[in-house]
Amino acid sequence: MLIIGIAGGTGSGKTTVVKKIIQQCRANDVVVLPQDSYYKDNSHLPLEERLELNFDHPNAVEFDLLVSHIHMLKQGKSIQMPIYSYLTCSRSQETIPVEPKQVIIVEGILIFTHAPLRELCDIKVFVDAEADDRLIRVIRRDIVERGRSVDKVIERYLKTVKPSHEQFIEPTKRYADIIVPQGGDNTVAIKILSEIIKQKLKANDYESKHSH
Repeated sequence: MLIIGIAGGTGSGKTTVVKKIIQQCRANDVVVLPQDSYYKDNSHLPLEERLELNFDHPNAVEFDLLVSHIHMLKQGKSIQMPIYSYLTCSRSQETIPVEPKQVIIVEGILIFTHAPLRELCDIKVFVDAEADDRLIRVIRRDIVERGRSVDKVIERYLKTVKPSHEQFIEPTKRYADIIVPQGGDNTVAIKILSEIIKQKLKANDYESKHSH
């Protein structure tokens, strides 16, 4: 099993990188565990408070659950991945069953802030993008997908997204094995990553065939 961590700032293009890597692999070999699914359930708080939460802070994520799920998958057990809603800032009653696969991609802005999770990753990738490119993506996404107003998005960016990026996310770049500038547009970096994955999978196939 190969565990790949893909981190980077909000709006850096992580999701695009993940999609392009998946396209390079056999579909039934890969499963993605998004950090966003593991945000702590805040349903006990009133909605106004929930909407003011800082989702760019490591404390917002239930890392222990994510780490224990990865350990279970490594042991060949299936897991029940939580479903998190940005609109209500709470967890759904339903979960998504996830089976162990050859490649597990863990993707999220804060994943390298948590040492036990970093240590589980065989390959650590940091998707890098200019701050203004990220801001434009964040504005677009939050207005279209999350129904926020421009003022609200900019206020949130200045109050939590930008300071948290500088305090927590940017410093984790030093843990990366591979840094991908220009996010999903960097076809060369994605090709290299995909090749590394294919080589590792071949090696795993070889080992499993010859270990019996």
